[in-house]
Amino acid sequence: MKTQIADITARIRERSRPQREAYLRRTRAAAAQPRGADRMGCANVAHAFAALPGADKFRVVAEKAPNIGIITAYNDLLSAHQPYERYPALIRDEAHRHGATVQVAGGVPAMCDGVTQGFAGMELSLFSRDTIAMATAVGLAHDVFDAALLLGVCDKIVPGLLIGALHFGHLPCVFVPAGPMSTGLSNSDKSRVREQFAQGLVGREELLEAESAAYHGAGTCTFYGTANSNQMLLEAMGLHVPGTAFIHPHAGLREALTREAVRTVLSIRKGQRFTPIGELVDERCIVNAMVALLATGGSTNHLIHWVAVARSAGIVIDWTDFSELSACTPLLSRVYPNGKADVNQFQAAGGPGFVLRELLDAGCLHGDVLTVADGGMAAYGRVPTQGQDGALVWHDLPATPIDDAIVRTAAAPFGESGGLKLLAGNLGRGVMKVSAVPEDRHIIEAPAIVFDSQEALHVAFKAGELERDFVAVVRFQGPKANGMPELHKLTPPLAVQQDKGFRVALVTDGRMSGASGKVPAAIHVSPEVLAGGPLGKVRTGDLVRVDAVTGTLDALVPADEWAARVIEERPDALTDDAGHGMGRELFGGMRRNVRTAEEGAVTWL
Repeated sequence: MKTQIADITARIRERSRPQREAYLRRTRAAAAQPRGADRMGCANVAHAFAALPGADKFRVVAEKAPNIGIITAYNDLLSAHQPYERYPALIRDEAHRHGATVQVAGGVPAMCDGVTQGFAGMELSLFSRDTIAMATAVGLAHDVFDAALLLGVCDKIVPGLLIGALHFGHLPCVFVPAGPMSTGLSNSDKSRVREQFAQGLVGREELLEAESAAYHGAGTCTFYGTANSNQMLLEAMGLHVPGTAFIHPHAGLREALTREAVRTVLSIRKGQRFTPIGELVDERCIVNAMVALLATGGSTNHLIHWVAVARSAGIVIDWTDFSELSACTPLLSRVYPNGKADVNQFQAAGGPGFVLRELLDAGCLHGDVLTVADGGMAAYGRVPTQGQDGALVWHDLPATPIDDAIVRTAAAPFGESGGLKLLAGNLGRGVMKVSAVPEDRHIIEAPAIVFDSQEALHVAFKAGELERDFVAVVRFQGPKANGMPELHKLTPPLAVQQDKGFRVALVTDGRMSGASGKVPAAIHVSPEVLAGGPLGKVRTGDLVRVDAVTGTLDALVPADEWAARVIEERPDALTDDAGHGMGRELFGGMRRNVRTAEEGAVTWL
């Protein structure tokens, strides 16, 4: 184990001790109780199993057979979740083969950021995570389950399911993904057409044709954004059947792995390798997830989500932990937007298995952790296939890269450090995903142009007002202000100006995920302006320095002048419109109660 990673883990363990010990006391007390069907009154039991077929009712009540609860994010609006429509029947069939019963405990909402991007619905997106966690709790609160299978893939859905499941830490839990869509129009070609559209070089018809060729079937989008980063992190945490993440929805192997998930969760029972999720997700498991994120240049959204996930298990992490882990974690993969490959090409090159094996061998992962698989973390460094009889077999990967443009060994990485940099200064604390940014853009010093919305930046771009070096300061985009929507639609105009040779950067208290791509972006800046954050002191024309080399984020304004400045208030027009329409009123309580981005933007503490 690398000394630095061991030391950071020890620091997290000590910092978290009071919360973690209290969490484990509650979890172990719940696990020590008799099963729900034996504790409950007869009327409760009758209600719980009223709709079960007679044979299943007999199994679960009289024979005390295990009863698996399914929490599903199925809907057929999300391409990634559409395959889940047939999963309950498949899971039920496999459970019956092993004498168990299954009930769909509940469904959770699942929204597509790709649909709501740039529109009012996107302001519900971040808060949908905690809504999903609560919906997970509602389903599992019926308390008649011996284990749970969690069906979800995309951005806020996996963190929400995981947060919810960790509040039922006494249950064995396995996550069941659905896989990526097949490769369509390349991500780089799609981005090129978007930039052409932003410049007026192509029309809506050409843009829609390109977008439809990129997003064309069932499965997750094929770039390495939040959804696919979710799957990488679950592999690193040992919460999947090993190697499950990036198998296509309609591949025969996908069904075999889903059936294996049923067998796996049934194997985690009292007296049989009992590893409930609350025991499994400890500080070592969380560090493994953080390292996997950094080693693959994954989504910066997880600097918010995994802080909340960790807190759900009584573990306290912050962005300093991420930054220090990044400094000692090698960058082992390049997947779009950090490279040209999509996740299907990543999988073909060895995928999560190759990366996790290399990290484990290099002492970057804790190998001595619990996992849902019998075999620990070493099992996640192999890849699954089906034999001639249809049985699952896991194979070792070659020692050298299959394609070294996509994956590298720890001995010859793409970079000696991970894809993340913490920036701090008189503008607050933010993060930059440097893995996709050219090195000559890691430092940008230019006059600020202040915008109070992403729409205002688009207006300036179309009016030709951005034909110069500048740092776009986009404020009032934090969780209290408007739910912290992702600002993906800023990428094309900023990329166009960068390609013209201008020195440009973005600084915002909003989110950008990995979609900033090649444009240097200091994002998630905390505290946000509406909570008194110093971005509210910036004035158009101020010289701003965004420095990913030294890790600083400053307005180069004399200290006495900076101290005397007041934080500007949100314009009346934005305040009047905030939180109204598209159901935003219903999330007012979350906006009022939400913690900072660095505290995980949680609404339930």
